[in-house]
Amino acid sequence: MSGCGRGSIRDEDDNIRNVNSCVCEVVRAIKDIQDEAVEDECIPCLTSCFLEPLGTLVSPSRRNKRADTRVFTLQNDDGKLFHAFFKDENNPHDKDCISVFFRVEDVFDNCCATLRVLEPKDRDRKDVNLLSDDGSKINLGKLCKVENFERTDSCITVDLKCFCAVQCIKDVDLNICD
Repeated sequence: MSGCGRGSIRDEDDNIRNVNSCVCEVVRAIKDIQDEAVEDECIPCLTSCFLEPLGTLVSPSRRNKRADTRVFTLQNDDGKLFHAFFKDENNPHDKDCISVFFRVEDVFDNCCATLRVLEPKDRDRKDVNLLSDDGSKINLGKLCKVENFERTDSCITVDLKCFCAVQCIKDVDLNICD
C-alpha cells in the first residue's frame, strides 16, 4: 500500500512531521473540529476536511451553526468505498442496513478510530438503499439521492492506516450529546 499518504508533511509552523497515514491525520482533524468550535471567518476551500468551524462545510453562509458532525466517507486502496452495517432501530425488518457514511467518535492508539455508522436519507428524510438491485454491492448512482443523515447506535472500530482516501460530505446536526 505504498503511496497512500505515507511520508512527511509540513505543519503550520513549517516543521516537517512524519506521518503514517494522511487519512489518520484528516480523521484526527475532523475529531478536533467537532470537539472545538473555533470561529474563523476566512474560508479558503469549501470542500476541505480541515475547514473550521464545524458547520461551514458546504454551507459557507454558516446557516447550520448547530452542526455537531462532519459526515465523511473512506476509500480502500482499491478505490472502493468502505461500508459498514447498522441496525435500524425504527425498522427491524429493514434490509438496506449498509452505509458508507460515518461520524468519528474517537481516535486512539496508533491511528485507530471508533466511527458511528450514519443512515443515509433522501431529501424527504426517507431511507436510501445504497445496495444494487441484487443486494451484492454498493450502487454508486444511489449516493446522489443522499441529502440527509440519521445517527445509528452502530459503531465500528477501524485502523485508519488501511484507507487511502477520506472525503468530507456535509456538516450536520445529529443531536449528539458529548
